[in-house]
Amino acid sequence: MNRVYVCSCFGITEKQVKEHAEAGACTPRQIASVSKAGTDCGSCVRRIQGILGRGVCPRRELLDQGDPVGVLAADAALAPEAALNEAA
Repeated sequence: MNRVYVCSCFGITEKQVKEHAEAGACTPRQIASVSKAGTDCGSCVRRIQGILGRGVCPRRELLDQGDPVGVLAADAALAPEAALNEAA
């Protein structure tokens, strides 16, 4: 299996960034909050931005619909995953 690392500091792969994006993390900051990617040297932030691109973002759609409560619920849904990443 060929792993393409996005964040060398924390060993975060492109696949992991895409999985977090599919789970609702739409910005590099949100990716950082669930994986720590981009929080050390910062050299991977542009790469993360490129992976995220302008794809569909559940949070952005909820905000466009005027549903900030839905955005908070999406943030809460990511919280257990962040705890698992910290434990690993």
